[in-house]
Amino acid sequence: MAVVPAELEGAFEEGIGFDGSAIEGFSRIAESDNIARPDPSTFQIMPFPETPEGHLSARMFCDIVMPDGQPSWADPRQVLRRQMKKAADQGFTCYVHPEIEFFLLKENSPTEHPEPADMGGYFDQAVSQEAPGFRSQAMSTLERMGISVEFSHHETAPGQQEIDLRYADALSMADNVMTFRYLIRQVARRNGVRATFMPKPFADYAGSAMHTHMSLFEGEENAFHDPDDEMRLSSTGRSFIAGILHHASELTAVTNQWVNSYKRITSGDEAPRAAAWGASNRSALIRLPMYTQNKAASRRVEIRSPDSACNPYLAYTVLLAAGLKGIKEGYELPSPAEEDVSHMTRRERIAAGYTDLPGDLNQALREMERSELVADALGEHVFEFFLRNKWREWHEYQSQITPWELKNNLPF
Repeated sequence: MAVVPAELEGAFEEGIGFDGSAIEGFSRIAESDNIARPDPSTFQIMPFPETPEGHLSARMFCDIVMPDGQPSWADPRQVLRRQMKKAADQGFTCYVHPEIEFFLLKENSPTEHPEPADMGGYFDQAVSQEAPGFRSQAMSTLERMGISVEFSHHETAPGQQEIDLRYADALSMADNVMTFRYLIRQVARRNGVRATFMPKPFADYAGSAMHTHMSLFEGEENAFHDPDDEMRLSSTGRSFIAGILHHASELTAVTNQWVNSYKRITSGDEAPRAAAWGASNRSALIRLPMYTQNKAASRRVEIRSPDSACNPYLAYTVLLAAGLKGIKEGYELPSPAEEDVSHMTRRERIAAGYTDLPGDLNQALREMERSELVADALGEHVFEFFLRNKWREWHEYQSQITPWELKNNLPF
């Protein structure tokens, strides 16, 4: 919602009331009064003028509370904050660093047949088609909003970009991801192209991931680092990985929440098909980066299943919950995968002891429905509404008759 400057003081003191029943999943009509309380720590001046006169606006994220002042169970920021509190109770602070991929499309290309804005390839710096200055403008815009960027580059597919954000605590990073998506679309529009975070818009090209690096710190010490281990990975880090691997199928509906998400997972192209881990292995669900293995602060794990269209608050919540459970219960980490898991047959993956990730949203939702861990992490309210919405999406998808079906089945 937009607030004029004169009302800002009142918004800080009392919040701003809104109809929660008008937002899917927030509240029932008999409990519709919700309050948005702006979080002043998220105040940032927007980089684009809002009026022809050049007037600027600022943005803040809000926490959602009930009229009695209690946090709303439907607030995704609160869902993640609860999980971060559980981590703090175990002595940990969680830091996250995402690699966000997305496509730039020609502005006038039809939705049914999108066209990439360039024909560049991996690390291609010679691209000079529709939006040659896009990435430098995007990085500058993000930095002006207080979002630290590590680097950017062209990804493998035509029109596909990647921008990596510098690490931050999980809640701040989830806010940054939401801001990132908004700003990227704005910069794209100003360059005469469109940006999409759809997981796999092209059948012939790799999809867009949000590879997520996570680490836990105990004060100033990285809990994942062990200088005496061959991989410089502590027992805490091993149990954290084991927790995510063990619960991977239960989490997938959250980290990959769209019907289209599974076109990316099942296609290979460095998207994980099974719950395996490995050092430097980009075909595994969890990769242990080995660039700076001797630098204690840099020891982290990279989870490669989330896509760029996930809800970052909920995705970080379930990943952190699974990792913490692995630590608390002392899960044992299996042997690392040294082969290309994506090119193994299903029988080969089973023989190697790898559990396949769900192959479609239907299977992922069935796994999530049985998960006590996800229900506890999200809370009953969000858990139930998430499943309700996603089952509806799946059933709508099932009712469609696709061009492929007409082409291959109509003659019969």
